[in-house]
Amino acid sequence: MKRRTKQRTAPIHVTIPVRLLDDFDETLRFNQSRSAKITQLIEKYLESGGSQSISEASTRQLMAALSSREDLEPWFSRVLLEILTKSP
Repeated sequence: MKRRTKQRTAPIHVTIPVRLLDDFDETLRFNQSRSAKITQLIEKYLESGGSQSISEASTRQLMAALSSREDLEPWFSRVLLEILTKSP
């Protein structure tokens, strides 16, 4: 039997739209805990420094992030960098 580390928990109450909760629950596997998944999402958010998600990033931010990827074709990276160096 796997021994779990005892970690204090606190019950919380949040109000979210029913449809959002339904959509979230549909993403969980039958053996996943809603609380565990929400905890994981909060931890990930805090580890990232509360940085914004992709949907909140500006086009320039997305292009800059893309241009720094190692799996990007060199010609595409040059095009992105050329666009980024132009004033907005």
